[in-house]
Amino acid sequence: MPLCARTLFYLYLCGWKILKQTKMITPAEKQSIISLINRQVVPAIGCTEPTAVALCVTKAREMLGRTPESINLRLSANILKNAMGVGIPGTGMVGLPIAVALGALIGRSELMLEVLHDCNKEAVEKGKKFIEEDRIDIKLEENDPDKLYIRALCCADGHEAEAIIRTKHTNFVYLRRDAEVILDNLNAHPSAEGNNQTDESEEKDIELTMRKVFDFALETDVEDIRFILEAKRLNEAAAQSGLTENYGHALGKTMCSPLGKGIMGDSIFSKVLSVTSCACDARMAGAMVPVMSNSGSGNQGICTTMPVVVFAKENHNTEEELIRALILSNLTAIYIKQHLGALSALCGCVVASTGSSVGITYLMGGKYEQVCYAVKNMIANLTGMLCDGAKPSCAMKLTTGVSTAMMSAMLAIQNKHVTSVEGIIDDDVDICIHNLTTIGRKGMDETDRYVLDIMTHKGECRY
Repeated sequence: MPLCARTLFYLYLCGWKILKQTKMITPAEKQSIISLINRQVVPAIGCTEPTAVALCVTKAREMLGRTPESINLRLSANILKNAMGVGIPGTGMVGLPIAVALGALIGRSELMLEVLHDCNKEAVEKGKKFIEEDRIDIKLEENDPDKLYIRALCCADGHEAEAIIRTKHTNFVYLRRDAEVILDNLNAHPSAEGNNQTDESEEKDIELTMRKVFDFALETDVEDIRFILEAKRLNEAAAQSGLTENYGHALGKTMCSPLGKGIMGDSIFSKVLSVTSCACDARMAGAMVPVMSNSGSGNQGICTTMPVVVFAKENHNTEEELIRALILSNLTAIYIKQHLGALSALCGCVVASTGSSVGITYLMGGKYEQVCYAVKNMIANLTGMLCDGAKPSCAMKLTTGVSTAMMSAMLAIQNKHVTSVEGIIDDDVDICIHNLTTIGRKGMDETDRYVLDIMTHKGECRY
């Protein structure tokens, strides 16, 4: 082949590869992604695991048509782990029993993850009495392989109603009242990666790539994605609540104090950390404030939103740039969770702070290449951070994640990144993400079992 022809052929291949990488997203794909975001970015009051349990109990009670005399619950290990030490909004109490009691007394299933919206002082007192009457039985479900599994059986006056949630916090797969089966999708089991719906009538999630996430965030008409500003509004309000009250360990408030400013200064970095922590402090301690969640987690919603919001304000970015950065951050987290699953042994702050690092990199002026660098830097650093349940100290983990997000973005915008000769990083950013989720979904399973065992046997000699 003559040199000129060989050169032309090489240029043709390079051009085809570039064209393939920069292929425009179709209108149908855009609508599918907008629908996906609207399903995964939703308001939630309180930690989503006890809230999902309350939702399941509420649904069973509504089918039963009366206040249950007894409630039998069977929960997956990850649900138990994330519900043991977290505050329940409006109650001043911690853990599952009060969430279950309130679900049985005042829950409204149509509100989904805001099911306990009507909680008040009178309801809490009734809930305490319900618990004292020993009506609630909670046990670990060891036979179902799903990491997110909730079965509620409510009984009263010789009747019973059963509800089962699986794979996603609001995904009912089985409903029964006495002998009448109202819904049965138990056999439509999801894939191992947890990105398929169990209900065939439910819209299937579009399969994402990092390129598709980036292109959608930048190409979509800004008016079609303006709705993401509601996440800013809700999570800013939660952060303000955390600043004005002494919730949890008050990490965010401490960073805003003279002591915190004396050590950390009054920089963009310190403001990003403190505001994010304030919102998490309030949520984990049980503040009666809604937050915008991401992929079934309020903390993930806070972490994908607040670092981006604060950085955009301090960096004087435009509203449009903020909207696109928030979409980029939230959709990156959704993409990672598609392959990780709703619950895992990997702390959700790893996923969410990777999203915020991507959003911040864009706000710094980064293009697709720098965004990919940020992802690689995050995965190289935070992979392996374990989840030991939802609790007030989650604010510390979120702060660690967001700190890494800022560092990763600063490196990425200077074209500095962890390379494929280092650890689990690959040249292909999507393979990097799959490496992360494989470790979190499969590699850390044994760690997850040890964590739950330690949490449920505290005080015992284990040597």
